[in-house]
Amino acid sequence: MKIIRFETDYQEGCHPAILERLTQTNFEQTSGYGVDVHTEHAKELIRNVIAKPDAQVYFLIGGTQTNTTVIKHFLTPCEGVISVSTGHINVHESGAIEATGHKVLALPSHDGLIAASDLKNYLESFTADPTNEHMVQPGMVYVSYSSELGTLYTRKMLTEIKAICEEYGLKLFIDGARLGAGLTSDASDMSIQDIANLCDVFYIGGTKTGALFGEAVVFPNPEKLKLKQFTTLIKQQGGLLAKGRLLGVQFETLFEDNLYFRNAQHSNIQAMKIKNAFTEKGIKFLIDSPTNQQFPILTRKQNEELSRNFSYELWEILDDERLAVRFCTSWATTDENVEELIKAIRNL
Repeated sequence: MKIIRFETDYQEGCHPAILERLTQTNFEQTSGYGVDVHTEHAKELIRNVIAKPDAQVYFLIGGTQTNTTVIKHFLTPCEGVISVSTGHINVHESGAIEATGHKVLALPSHDGLIAASDLKNYLESFTADPTNEHMVQPGMVYVSYSSELGTLYTRKMLTEIKAICEEYGLKLFIDGARLGAGLTSDASDMSIQDIANLCDVFYIGGTKTGALFGEAVVFPNPEKLKLKQFTTLIKQQGGLLAKGRLLGVQFETLFEDNLYFRNAQHSNIQAMKIKNAFTEKGIKFLIDSPTNQQFPILTRKQNEELSRNFSYELWEILDDERLAVRFCTSWATTDENVEELIKAIRNL
């Protein structure tokens, strides 16, 4: 039996519809750097779906590049970005934010989420500290939807966080690498319009939702931000793709017929099948995730048996006998592969 892989949601290439569109447009001659009809159409489709006709949309290549570019754009040299301790920029981006000269200011993780009360307490304490001018100044709050642990903010939670940001003059940035998985989860009470209304900037992750690569950065209300020179900063950060239409064509395809949301929903459906199989076996989870990342807790013997035929990520060693692992599904996860995994779980 070949190894069936569940490590990540970007192991396959891209959705066939995107590959077909790239082939169809391969010999078109267009201007470079995203100044082409496909990119403009993709931007218009995104503006329509978020119901923000004046939104500004920019396409970058990958998530880390997107995070560093957006955060660098908003922060002055003496400012840092607030993140939950488990946030992607704090643990899985190789110090990319720090490499731009900004510090990640980590707050406690509540199943991957920032609590509004923690944020409020931190900012109150910082403001009250008479020596705060000698400290890194908080300039921005970073959250992910869905989170690094697959969990979700409710509309109420994000509304509270946004209100605190406005009170203290901070920008709110939503990392949407797995935005589709979050929005199409049965546990979500959010729409993409809600996301656009509750932040200063967010991005729509294509890499993990069926594109070959690419993230769409969205400024829903650019007139409030006095947005300047963002394209220049993208170029400086090495993110301005010369053949920019390759990004435009992909997002055009993803948003023409709800393909983006259908891809994300498929990944969640497959993940719930896996979650139910572990639950029926009596296996508990590190986190109760309602999205396409699942974190069962296995004994070493169970892990040894499953890893013979399946590849997944070791997430955390809990003690001498138990470890938490991550199974991640994607737009391309097949029923056949899920059924093979379910059979193996039942036989543990």
